[in-house]
Amino acid sequence: QVQLQESGPGLVQPSQTISLTCTVSGASIATGFYYWSWIRQAPGKGLEWMGVISYSGSTYYSPSLKIRTSIARDTAKNQVTLQLLSVTPEDTAVYYCAASKTLWLGQTTRDLYDYWGQGTQVTVSS
Repeated sequence: QVQLQESGPGLVQPSQTISLTCTVSGASIATGFYYWSWIRQAPGKGLEWMGVISYSGSTYYSPSLKIRTSIARDTAKNQVTLQLLSVTPEDTAVYYCAASKTLWLGQTTRDLYDYWGQGTQVTVSS
């Protein structure tokens, strides 16, 4: 059973960087042939796909977030990370990592993903 656990600071100041970690158990992020996505949900809004890193390390980003987003991996720790730069209160959301066997670009339908983390709340406020 693959399990994903997001972690990171719950409060970030405007103009700073959100840094989140998704710790994976039950599968190797490098050899398990999964794609590891970051998806968020702002209050009162739908899910928003942010980007993905493949098992080989290739990355793809949402065009609207590309200039502020970086997704990386630490294979030794079996973790996937997300950095979102220059945040504003509009970046306040619950941030999820999700795993899929298919490369889904821009997709947020829950059933398309094989596994989800429980999500972590990030609030951007001074």
